[in-house]
Amino acid sequence: MAYWSRYPRFAPSRPREARGGIKARSQRGTFGGSWWAGRWNAVLEGFQLGGRLARGRSYARRGQVLDVAVEAGRVRARVQGSRPRPYEVDISVKTLSRAEWDRVGRALAREARFAAKLLASEMPEDVESAFRAAKVSLFPERSRDLRTECSCPDWSNPCKHIAAVYYLLGEEFDRDPFLIFKLRGASREDLVRSLGQPVPAGRRGPLPGERVPADVTTASQPLRPDPAAFWTGGLPPEGPLAEAPAAGAPAALLRRLGDLPFWRGAAPLLECLEPAYARAAARGLAVSAGMRDDDA
Repeated sequence: MAYWSRYPRFAPSRPREARGGIKARSQRGTFGGSWWAGRWNAVLEGFQLGGRLARGRSYARRGQVLDVAVEAGRVRARVQGSRPRPYEVDISVKTLSRAEWDRVGRALAREARFAAKLLASEMPEDVESAFRAAKVSLFPERSRDLRTECSCPDWSNPCKHIAAVYYLLGEEFDRDPFLIFKLRGASREDLVRSLGQPVPAGRRGPLPGERVPADVTTASQPLRPDPAAFWTGGLPPEGPLAEAPAAGAPAALLRRLGDLPFWRGAAPLLECLEPAYARAAARGLAVSAGMRDDDA
């Protein structure tokens, strides 16, 4: 008790309202629905922070995190607390060496299903076995694999501000599982090349191994991140625009682009813009058919 009494105690405080912050999509329960998001969150919860975890979840859901930047081996964020100046959060994850990534690539390449899943931007459920075979881990497992810092006066590390950023990262891993590899030091392109596969260019159909729901058209699939594909696109459709059928999926372009990283809106981007897209599409078809404003 004498040891803990040397640390300063701070009266409970309420955070200042944050404008334009990043609000978690989950307003109750767990953050992120995928198993890999759960594994990431388990690392934080293993620190047994008690009430700070609950306050971190509240911060994430209220939008107290102002911005998040993810790079190889590092996450930087600003979190609005009770003071006027936001706190600076820094999360460092130990990256794997080139030799270690080469071993991981060889272990993944031995199983065709790993390549099929990863090329479809999916995380294989037993991908950690390949990392264990390479004698490394995908997720941080030891304290020296993870370093967290915050500019707040709380002596606890991780504090509630770090916990809020951690939970938002877990949700972001649902959208883009390759962020986990990025934090460990390899981009999506590096990982695909380590499998001995060409980086997939923009294409109209799904990638090998990708499951497409029966009620979703190809146009609604996320675009593959390949800028060169923009300049090598197919020919425009033949015939007049008036003969083109209406799109099978509303706001197909938005659906292909997918969710934006760390979206700040109160509702998903697609939900906000889909009605406007539908009205614009209907009006465009009407104009192409020669209808006047008073006919529409």
